[in-house]
Amino acid sequence: MALKRVDYDERQHSVYAAGRAMPDAARAMWMRLFAEQLPPARPLTIVDLGSGVGRLTPSLAETFGGPVHGVEPSAKMRAVAEAAGPHPGIDYLAGEAANIPLEDASADAVLMFLSFHHVPDRAAAAVEIARVLRPGGRVLIQSGFSDRMGAPSGWHRFFPRAYEIEREMFPSTDEVEAAFAPAGLKPLNLVETTVQYWASVAEAAGRLRLRPFSTFEHLTEAELAEGFANLDAALAAETAPTPVTGVSTLLVLG
Repeated sequence: MALKRVDYDERQHSVYAAGRAMPDAARAMWMRLFAEQLPPARPLTIVDLGSGVGRLTPSLAETFGGPVHGVEPSAKMRAVAEAAGPHPGIDYLAGEAANIPLEDASADAVLMFLSFHHVPDRAAAAVEIARVLRPGGRVLIQSGFSDRMGAPSGWHRFFPRAYEIEREMFPSTDEVEAAFAPAGLKPLNLVETTVQYWASVAEAAGRLRLRPFSTFEHLTEAELAEGFANLDAALAAETAPTPVTGVSTLLVLG
């Protein structure tokens, strides 16, 4: 049975910023990694497609010097981003991957950070993304990919069925590449990096109790209770801070 589409205006918008807060070191790491994949010229105009609460949007503007357009379908997620305060290099726009409210050839790069798996029409999205890219532009897709998830790790070890759900939720790299090929965008690089999600199980417990991943919306109450019991057991056994890490994958197309 297909997974239901998660409406971020229902609950996720109210917990996402706190539950998915990104450490400064992780944000800096992503900026370095993006810079390695993008042209060296500055400034660069970037579309943060599926920008959510703006976790990366200000850093993109500061790192690459050009305007950043945060395009997000959830009105309440955009409201959280806008409430963080105005930024001279940023605007947040209502839109989605298949309907980007920007002119043709107006962006040097499009970033989809943990948002591509929410796209219902991948082929239409690929055409639209290609439309707004300038010649030589890049598409950066940071995502889970079903063919590269490996064994359960990170927070999945507390919530075992979350791993199964995400294997169904996330596309494979082949599926993503096939969606973009007709639009003339081909894979250029695939980068895997280890990311520290939380500095300790205690920090993980505090964040995860907010249920800030869309995956939680697909778990039953019994599965949630089991997961939090597993988390409590790991927390009780933690005698020194134990980082919770995982492997993230960045697919680059152009």
